[in-house]
Amino acid sequence: MTHPRQRNVSAARWNADDVAFGLDDLTRPQNQVFGIDSFSPAVQRQRLPKDVYKRLQRTLERGEALDVTLADAVASAMRDWALEKGASHYTHWFQPLTGSTAEKHDSFFNPTGDGGAIADFSGKELIQAEPDASSFPNGGIRSTFEARGYTAWDPTSPAFILENPNGALLCIPTAFTSWTGEALDTKIPLLRSMDALSRAAIHALQTLGDEDPIRVMTSIGAEQEYFLIDEQYYYERPDLQITGRTLFGTQPPKGQGLDDHYFGSIPERVLAFMMEAERTLAKLGVPVKTRHNEVAPGQFEFAPLYESSNIAADHQHLVMQILQKTAPHYGLKCLLHEKPFAGVNGSGKHNNWSMGTDLGGNLLDPGDTPHSNLIFLFFCSAVIKAVDEHAGLLRATASNVGQDHRLGANEAPPAIMSIFLGAELEAVFSAIERGEGDPSAPGSFLGLGTPVLPPLARDSGDRNRTSPFAFTGNKFEFRALGSSQSLGLTNTVLNTITAEAITDLTTQLQTKLDAGVELAAAVTEIAGENFTKHKRVVFSGDGYSDEWETEAESRGLQNLRTTVDALPELVTPKTLALFESHDVLSEREMEARYEVQVEQYSAKLNIEAETAATMARTLIMPAGVAQLNRLVSAGLDAAAAETKALVEELYEAILALEKLNATEGELHEISYAGFLRDEVIPAMTAVRTVADKLEKIVADDLWPLPHYSEMLFIK
Repeated sequence: MTHPRQRNVSAARWNADDVAFGLDDLTRPQNQVFGIDSFSPAVQRQRLPKDVYKRLQRTLERGEALDVTLADAVASAMRDWALEKGASHYTHWFQPLTGSTAEKHDSFFNPTGDGGAIADFSGKELIQAEPDASSFPNGGIRSTFEARGYTAWDPTSPAFILENPNGALLCIPTAFTSWTGEALDTKIPLLRSMDALSRAAIHALQTLGDEDPIRVMTSIGAEQEYFLIDEQYYYERPDLQITGRTLFGTQPPKGQGLDDHYFGSIPERVLAFMMEAERTLAKLGVPVKTRHNEVAPGQFEFAPLYESSNIAADHQHLVMQILQKTAPHYGLKCLLHEKPFAGVNGSGKHNNWSMGTDLGGNLLDPGDTPHSNLIFLFFCSAVIKAVDEHAGLLRATASNVGQDHRLGANEAPPAIMSIFLGAELEAVFSAIERGEGDPSAPGSFLGLGTPVLPPLARDSGDRNRTSPFAFTGNKFEFRALGSSQSLGLTNTVLNTITAEAITDLTTQLQTKLDAGVELAAAVTEIAGENFTKHKRVVFSGDGYSDEWETEAESRGLQNLRTTVDALPELVTPKTLALFESHDVLSEREMEARYEVQVEQYSAKLNIEAETAATMARTLIMPAGVAQLNRLVSAGLDAAAAETKALVEELYEAILALEKLNATEGELHEISYAGFLRDEVIPAMTAVRTVADKLEKIVADDLWPLPHYSEMLFIK
């Protein structure tokens, strides 16, 4: 076996010459790569007949039904563009309920009968394809023998080119539906929810006296956290390969306690990786804006600019895909698991969400005088109402097996859903509730004590990183989402619960107006009454504290600590009625999502438990026995006794875990998920506890797994 120190030296060596793509003069137009691999509106304008382009854009801007007569012209232009990019094949790129994306490649080229081939791509092929609808998780909507399903072109999300060293592929974002017309993906419900919110918001704006907007869109900016480790260590860890997280590993002498990683200088190899990933994403039209170290060692973050919810959700999948695809170019592996390393921060995906009109107005922008901004007061009140009434449902969207290691810890918000408004807005709503006037404080500046530094404008309120749902200027930031999760379900829920709240408040507003109440007074009354009813969900303190748990319970707020606790919120009568009333998800479609999530939780946890038992028996226990034999041979009786006791304890813990692993259960049943949580996880923890003690006393050359101190710090 190679000595561990030699392995570490090998892992730390990196030569930029093999992967460097050099420097470009970015003042030259030909070096601007943003969007060159995206069939964006700019490309469409150049390649489509003028009348086709105008009709297509008008359809997209107004959210109207697609004129299928446009499809042949679009397909022809898209094919020629893709062929010029080197794409020999195309795929309908879709998002099944696996949490990732799926694709089936078809060639553009068809034989001509005379030994040649011709490239062809029709409007029919663009609009519809037929993948196997029984091979994906579907919660019983499709039986194994019922294989027919369809993908349908989503013209609102631009097609794009994925490059490969041996060619390229045209990817066409599509929706995925069963033969019976039921949604089998995350895109269809998201698009439906965007329509539902738009309908509700336009009606509200008209009632508020604004007749100009014809559509309201939701936007997302999703910050992506991730870990990078050296490839060598990854392939020496069966737990990382199989489950995405380390099932064993004792804490290193240096963790994240010194906070010297956060916003620190980015290691050169990591920065080179980031630059290539950013370049690739830029070519795809994904607007990555920010990169930096995160607070845990080996953890980093990308943050994009805001986009329409549907496009942002598609682009978020691309971000995850490109991060994982690019890392091996630099001898790295990208880990998207929510908690790959115990004892240091896990990774989330902050979902920044807002609403805006087709004319560019942001409905959640408070302006300089939020107390008199009727549109802001109305729509912000709707969000407060929505989160309070559906907190459990929102919590359920942030649930998976990885999240149970992260939510409520010191790097993520608690499982209790609450809203942070900030000092100024909370004062505004409190004053309105009391019937008082303008409570907002004038803006101020921070003087930094030296004339060399400029005065800094100070925001009216601080931020609260412990809040799961925080107002941050002109948007709300849902901080509870996990790093590996799709944006689809969370934003489908956000849009739908907000649509319901807007509809309810609009009815209240119309009632007051019909009774002769003046508009400003009516909106102010609604804001005050709504705040009185729902202010229990507003909290500005420390969400990590034990005191908050006690206070939240007294307020009547739910504390759904685990995935098993939270997932049933997806199928309560209240939830099912909500989605059906807004034509977003039928009862059958919603129950399917619940079953799929329960099944994935149980399946992944079972895989973890089996992996832990195997690794402990075949890797860790033999290392302990080898250490014991060394100590016995050396005549070190006390040390040998210590090691023997741990090896025996480990063996007993392995037997207990293996016995539980043999227990059979239905993966889609919540009762079996509860058994895994309550019985199997403690048994896994017992095995790990002993194994981690052994790691501290077994000789380095005998220990079979890379240590945390290597994986987290060697870059």
